[in-house]
Amino acid sequence: MSAYTSDRAFTDYIHRHLALDLIYTPILWTQVDLDAAYAEKIDMQQGIDYIFRDKNGKLKTVQERFREVKYQRYSDFTIRYRRDGNKHQDRQQSEYYKMKADYFTYGITNCYKSAALDRCTDFVKYAIIDLKKVYEKIDAGEIIIRDNGKIFCTLEDRKIICPIKYNHDGSSSFFPIEIGFLVQIWGKEIILSQKGFMS
Repeated sequence: MSAYTSDRAFTDYIHRHLALDLIYTPILWTQVDLDAAYAEKIDMQQGIDYIFRDKNGKLKTVQERFREVKYQRYSDFTIRYRRDGNKHQDRQQSEYYKMKADYFTYGITNCYKSAALDRCTDFVKYAIIDLKKVYEKIDAGEIIIRDNGKIFCTLEDRKIICPIKYNHDGSSSFFPIEIGFLVQIWGKEIILSQKGFMS
């Protein structure tokens, strides 16, 4: 089986071959089949990769990102922030501004994306994060996005300070949110399901 080198192709493969069974089936979520044009539209305009139906029939919108095993020492997920270098002003605001997904599913696999992906058999860790509550915490000043030159999030007086980071080519910026801090402060209020981030 061939390897995928792009992050999107890798995440799509992991979704189909691992996440559906290992992440969503245990919480009784079933993926909703979407028309291709509609799926592309909500991805581009609202940051929604998939829609699921829970055991009560309620729809749940999700954005996903999966990483290879070399990232297992990191315990944050990232949200794309701005593309200030883009000559089109309407494209300078990135994922953070448009994302309407209810949840963000983030996982680290037990394989490398440069290898044959049939070696991917499990997640080292994953979390389903309630994005609506993350945004509420940002609005309330309990999660603070700050261009402070730091590399990692810090915890100050039960507030998570998240640094703005810049891609090396200057094309865009993003900020990390430390999942361990979300667990430590808010636990199951903000983490719907997880493996490897808390005991």
